[in-house]
Amino acid sequence: MTLTSQVIITSQLENTLLELESLRQDEQFIEILSPTLAANLQAKADSEMIASHVHRIVTEKETFAVSDAKVVIEKAYMASETQSIIVLVATEFSPLIQNKLLKVIEEPPKNKTFILITQSKSTILDTIRSRLPIRVRKEVKEEEELGLVLAQLSLASVYEFIQTHKRTDSKKMKSIVEAIAKEAIQSQKFNLDEKTLTLFAQTIKALDMGSPPTFILNTLLLKLLARKKK
Repeated sequence: MTLTSQVIITSQLENTLLELESLRQDEQFIEILSPTLAANLQAKADSEMIASHVHRIVTEKETFAVSDAKVVIEKAYMASETQSIIVLVATEFSPLIQNKLLKVIEEPPKNKTFILITQSKSTILDTIRSRLPIRVRKEVKEEEELGLVLAQLSLASVYEFIQTHKRTDSKKMKSIVEAIAKEAIQSQKFNLDEKTLTLFAQTIKALDMGSPPTFILNTLLLKLLARKKK
C-alpha cells in the first residue's frame, strides 16, 4: 500500500484507513467519513496520536451528500506547502458524488493526493477509473458459523434464528447474509431464480443504507423459505 492517488476496494474500511495512516511521514491527512466509521475508528485508535496529524471530518449522514463533496473540494483548494492526503471513506460513492469530484480528481491542486476507500469496484464510474488506479485488496474472510441449517429451513427455525440475532448490528449482519447466500447456492435446495439471487445483493445494499438488520434478515429468510424445493 502506498500514499498515492488511487481507489482502494476493501471490506475492511477502518483497518485500511489506519494502515494508510501508519505509512505517513510528513504528510497531513484530511479524512471524510461517516459517523459509524468515525466511531469505529475512535474505538480502535489512540485519539491523541491521530489528532496531531489527521483532520477528520464526519459527514452528517451515513452516505456522502453534495455538501460533503463541496467540503472535499474546499479542502483540496486550500493552499499548503505540506503534502496533504485527502481520504474519502464510504461503503459506496453515488454517481452524483463521483461526478462532483471528477474535476478536482482529474486536475488535483498542488500537494494534494486523493485516496478513495470503498467496498464495491462495480460502483466506481469509468470516468473515475480512467483517472485513478483501482487497487483491490485481497482479504481472507473467516467462514461464518451460521447456526442455521438452510436445507431444513422452516418457519420455526426462521423465528428462532431471528430471535438469536435481534441485536446483531449491520456490519455483522452483512457477513451473515453472505454466509446464507453461499450456503443456499451450494445446498441446491432452493429454486434460486435471477430475482431471488438479486435479492442477496439488494439486502447488502439495504443494510448499508441503514435498514434495520432484523427486518432485513426476516425478509430474506422468508423469501428463501418460499423458494425451498418441495
